Amino acid sequence: MKLLKCIIRPSALDKMKEALGKLGVMGMTVSEVKGFGRQKGHKEVYRGAEYQIDFTPKLKIEVVVADGVVERAVGAVKEAAHSGSIGDGKIFVLPVEEVVRIRTGETGDAAI
Repeated sequence: MKLLKCIIRPSALDKMKEALGKLGVMGMTVSEVKGFGRQKGHKEVYRGAEYQIDFTPKLKIEVVVADGVVERAVGAVKEAAHSGSIGDGKIFVLPVEEVVRIRTGETGDAAI
């Protein structure tokens, strides 16, 4: 099993959720986060005054998938979140040793 940590634009969430749903992904955790990468924030104008926004609002999506689905899930996220502009996001793939569903006690792939 693998944990996908995806940092994406908020506008890409619905498209990403739909794409992962087509692969059979049953659940995900979504967190509102702020950060910056190469873009180093951006400038905005409010009432004629320009100011620097250092941290850009993003969403962090965490999804655990079976090993056989990892490549397709990464591809689905890439396609859903891609706009071709700076700030599209990142996908981190991490190993997951064990998953336990608390309600039933199921473990491994059955618990995802």
